[in-house]
Amino acid sequence: MRRRIQLRFVAVFWGLVLLFLFPCPTRADQIVAIVDEQGHKVYVNTGEPVTRVDWATQSFRPERGIGSLPVAEIDRLVRQTAKHFQVDPQLVHAIISVESKYDPNAISSKGAMGLMQLVPATARRFGVENPFDPKQNIEGGVNYLKYLLDQYGGNVALSLAAYNAGEHSVERYGGIPAFQETRQYVRKVTNLYQNGEVVGLPGRTSKEPAKVPIIRYVDANGVVHFTNVE
Repeated sequence: MRRRIQLRFVAVFWGLVLLFLFPCPTRADQIVAIVDEQGHKVYVNTGEPVTRVDWATQSFRPERGIGSLPVAEIDRLVRQTAKHFQVDPQLVHAIISVESKYDPNAISSKGAMGLMQLVPATARRFGVENPFDPKQNIEGGVNYLKYLLDQYGGNVALSLAAYNAGEHSVERYGGIPAFQETRQYVRKVTNLYQNGEVVGLPGRTSKEPAKVPIIRYVDANGVVHFTNVE
């Protein structure tokens, strides 16, 4: 009996020694802050390990402070990325102008980040590790924009509405959602896109002004509506 107790003591002792010398790596789950339709902030445990981007805190800032970036450099990144994804660079510029006013460190009240204001879910979806890196942000944003344009058959207004309010909202409303913020957003970006009036890029105009799209949607009572987003 005494020998059994001694052996058990020795086993526990060496177990503690091994645990001290070779600690097991801990895994911190990723906590993501999202905002629901009522404007309430909800924190969700995704069960995924945290990357070098801390999506959980709204106080997150670039690790080394990117600071301002010349519009000419942003224009170069936009043109390069837009060409790769076959998207009109002027549309990308219009989105950046409305979303962040060309501030790579911009953060919205809802947690959207960077030049094209990517929310954490969209950034992860399109492989963006640091949304404050202009190159990564533009690549993720333009990739998402290309996806939306393909999703809605090239319809710019619907794509912009989905970019602002989410694809599910567009599907639920059968068109541009009846959110004042979304309708104003679509109008602002569309006007900049048509007129070429982008901040920091004077004289940039499209060769032909784009036509204002006519959108058809059905309301909750089954009534069909047509709108030009004006």
